[in-house]
Amino acid sequence: MTKEKRQTLNTEKRKVIGGVFQDHFESKSKYKAQHTDAIKTYNDMRSVAKTKIEQLVRFHQPQEDVDTVRTMINKYGENNGGQLHHDNCFYVQNSTPRMDTDYNGNPKEVLDDVHIEFKASKDFLTSYYRDEIRSKGLDPDYSVRLDNNYDKRSPSYYNAESDINKYLGWTNDNNSSTNQTIKHKNSWENDFRIWVIGSSYCHNRMFQTDTQEYEWFRSFDIAKENVVLAHKKLFEHINDKMDKLKLGLKSYRYFDQAKSLADKLGVPLNESVLDAHSSMALSIYSPENLADLLTDEVELTKAEKIAIAKAQLQQDVRAN
Repeated sequence: MTKEKRQTLNTEKRKVIGGVFQDHFESKSKYKAQHTDAIKTYNDMRSVAKTKIEQLVRFHQPQEDVDTVRTMINKYGENNGGQLHHDNCFYVQNSTPRMDTDYNGNPKEVLDDVHIEFKASKDFLTSYYRDEIRSKGLDPDYSVRLDNNYDKRSPSYYNAESDINKYLGWTNDNNSSTNQTIKHKNSWENDFRIWVIGSSYCHNRMFQTDTQEYEWFRSFDIAKENVVLAHKKLFEHINDKMDKLKLGLKSYRYFDQAKSLADKLGVPLNESVLDAHSSMALSIYSPENLADLLTDEVELTKAEKIAIAKAQLQQDVRAN
């Protein structure tokens, strides 16, 4: 009876195995559920916010006034006829003042406001599309991993940042009219806009509302922040596990050792995941996929590029 040969691990195989464990940890994590719920809550509130903000803006700036200014601009030019801006950011102000004190300790009335934006920051979009970004072989956790300690920035950090900028659309070439793919940044910037009277500086316009509506808009702004916060909590929880796992995998020489650990933790791990990863480069260069690549309409992900390089290296080694 022939003894079955044990499969030896290397750095790349340990990385693939680590990914399987991470997927399992995340699927079972309460923080993953919280992140998913935070995104759903924001999505639901965003839909309502569009209606609420349009009603509020039109209460202060009726459509007939907007039409009048547009007529004046068409007749006299923008500098003389007035200004209109297709805006996606708005300041909502509580019409009921609260009492505060000035620098001299004297009482004064203050009108609170909240900044409502329907476009999105890079941090928010990275958190919002975290699962999608991971599926492309990119690192959506590169920024939260720093924990605001910018002394930790390394070449890998800047590489990850560059990849995220390109994927989301924070590079100059990704939102141009010649690019056929609409990136997330551009999509969010143009998802919802309202014509307002005034310049492009949204902080110059305060749309007052009652306390109840103001508090709703504050909760909507908090819902947006919660998406990023939930991402940070998820990362911290999973990263603690992954740090321990990586130390263990580094000490393992054979696949069956990792398999034994996986079985104890209920992680579905088998050798086919390594075989699938090794064959990735071959599938990329099938006639159909290669034809798509040569049309310049499909771009390789980072993971696919790495797989191709490693497959080529292995072929060179076997050839020699």
